[in-house]
Amino acid sequence: MVTKSKFTKADQTKKIEELHADFQQWKSHLNLMQDELTFIDHLLNSYIFEPNTPNLFERLQDYQTRLKKVNVNRLEVCQMITKHEKELGGMIECTDTVCDKAYYKKHEITKAESVSCLENFQNLKSEIFQYAGSILKRRKP
Repeated sequence: MVTKSKFTKADQTKKIEELHADFQQWKSHLNLMQDELTFIDHLLNSYIFEPNTPNLFERLQDYQTRLKKVNVNRLEVCQMITKHEKELGGMIECTDTVCDKAYYKKHEITKAESVSCLENFQNLKSEIFQYAGSILKRRKP
């Protein structure tokens, strides 16, 4: 016979607070990502690159397209977090592990999406900065 663990509202409130702290951290990283996306977009649209660089226009266009895709993914993850955060209130009514596991499973999925989004952006950002750093206009002596 399988016994189900019972949780009190105090137990559930503590769990909700821990999950909420995760949400706040993810949202903070995603908000910073938005600021960085804006900066990189301005960088790519500036006139600070050597104009005679081979395939400059094509590379910059490719980066801008990829940045837009990353931003769309960021917005999707933000919506996912918001939706899951709103549903979290129902967790306080959970009194057994079956119900509890459903919330934790969704939380892990949301975490994986957030981490993936942030990692993809970090990789793209590094690639852009490495390329941009090599073709910046030099100051005339």
